[in-house]
Amino acid sequence: MMNFDVIKAYLAESGYGDRVMQFEVSSATVELAAQAVGCEAARIAKTISFLTHEGALLIVAAGDVKVDNGKFKARFAQKAKMIPFDMVEELTGFKPGGVCPFCAKDGVAVYLDESLKRFDVIYPAAGSSNSAVRLSVDELFNLSRALGWVDVTKPV
Repeated sequence: MMNFDVIKAYLAESGYGDRVMQFEVSSATVELAAQAVGCEAARIAKTISFLTHEGALLIVAAGDVKVDNGKFKARFAQKAKMIPFDMVEELTGFKPGGVCPFCAKDGVAVYLDESLKRFDVIYPAAGSSNSAVRLSVDELFNLSRALGWVDVTKPV
């Protein structure tokens, strides 16, 4: 299973090791992460895990949006179904609260939501429930090896 050390090593090898933050407090929710990082909640790039016919699907979205079921169904031709809490680690490689878009298990699809594009800097988790990494949207796209951009959210 993935953890903070694996993600930190991956980011360091990619030249972003100095951007990784580890906190003494939890960053498992958007609100907690924003407090830990010291930024607005919208800049927290949350990774939402879904169960699809093809397997696990991760969508990274801004902290101030939620999934729009109609848009999700239109894009992926199935209902948005979150991975049950007790199956998240098995299917994604990450514990709930630490799911991130880097180094997920083989076969896990990663997409970035359009809601991130309005920011110059965003903060996704770094493999644990008390970490984050400071990245631009383009850096996140490249490091996450995202399959593409989707528009599957709406404001909260």
